[in-house]
Amino acid sequence: MSRATPQMRSFARRVIDFEAFSNTSSAAQTTAAFPVSDKLRPHLATLMGHGGVRAILSRALVLAETEVSWLRDVQVNADGGFEGFETLGSQLDSSEFLEGRVVLLAQLFGLLVALIGPSLTSRLSGEIWPQIPLFEQDFVREVKSEKAK
Repeated sequence: MSRATPQMRSFARRVIDFEAFSNTSSAAQTTAAFPVSDKLRPHLATLMGHGGVRAILSRALVLAETEVSWLRDVQVNADGGFEGFETLGSQLDSSEFLEGRVVLLAQLFGLLVALIGPSLTSRLSGEIWPQIPLFEQDFVREVKSEKAK
């Protein structure tokens, strides 16, 4: 199993931080423990259908579980949402909880790059989070640096 790359982790952390900053109301905090996936899901469903969304989220979760053991208590439901984050968020240290979400999102972005390519992944993330600078969404650079290793 491959670990999430530092570049993917960095981008995932930036997205999660941005979402946390933009959703500062308590209502937004309680509706979803992982709002990034809620923003991504409709866009991914357009590309790969609901079954494809569940499959890619499930695979990202399995990959992330190898790095963060508490993610084994999270499941992907029939709608493609994550179940278990709400209860785990209250049980875990905030930095530990953040690390798990970063790893999961980094794995998801890594899978997207592998399945739909770096250009389309950059375009997709740019449509969802246009406020994040383009250089941070450069998945083409990520692929080139991985091939150089």
